[in-house]
Amino acid sequence: MAFIKCDFFSDVLGFATEINVILPEKATRLIGMDGKVTEGLPPVLYLLHGMSDDHTIWMRRTSIERYASEYGIAVIMPNCLRSMYRNMNEQLRYWDFLSQELPEVTHRFFKLSDQREDTFAAGLSMGGYGALKLALNCPEKFAAAGIMSAALGHLWLKARSESEFAFAVGSMESIRHTEDDLPYVAEQLAESGRELPKIYQSCGTEDAFITINTEYRDMLKKLGYDVTWYQGPGTHCWEFWDSEIRKVLAWLPLKTH
Repeated sequence: MAFIKCDFFSDVLGFATEINVILPEKATRLIGMDGKVTEGLPPVLYLLHGMSDDHTIWMRRTSIERYASEYGIAVIMPNCLRSMYRNMNEQLRYWDFLSQELPEVTHRFFKLSDQREDTFAAGLSMGGYGALKLALNCPEKFAAAGIMSAALGHLWLKARSESEFAFAVGSMESIRHTEDDLPYVAEQLAESGRELPKIYQSCGTEDAFITINTEYRDMLKKLGYDVTWYQGPGTHCWEFWDSEIRKVLAWLPLKTH
């Protein structure tokens, strides 16, 4: 795999930002790891970080480069600060950056498939919310999403004080019937008759987010979504997520599977 640190200016944000990128590479003399490439342009996974982290965290806490090499998939890891992947205000438009500008930039910089069946999102905690938000709001672009220990928007607000992280999450009333209101978006999409993204959802049984995740799982299934669910021993921790990202990669509906 090739690992690229990419700094560029974001017109949407109005300042320079950064992404980490892993690209498939066919290598015949690499010791200890096989490199795999697919025919044509590689599929792509947008892999999102949690609230206390940044774009470097998946490389620092897991072996994502080694895991991804088995599947010939490109991995895009953006830095979205503590934004909850929302448009926080007129200047900090992280949802527009993530859903519109980032795919345009990455496809301009790198040779990646732009087909829906080759495009996926995944993330943990805040990044799980962001990945599901991408898949539900942009179903024409994303075929599947893997969400791990997800902080699920306004359901999360039920479990926490509305003042906590209000700068990012907002109040329940402020997000109602917007792209941030994921129960509403999921229902609207299911009723539209459009093709639904597949969902892999997991949470540790000792995680504080287990209840809201099981509630959301049940809601998605009731609406007709194809949800693969896993729960097992674990807290809100990297031991759980390191294991889960491998399961997400193995689960993705790649053409080579």
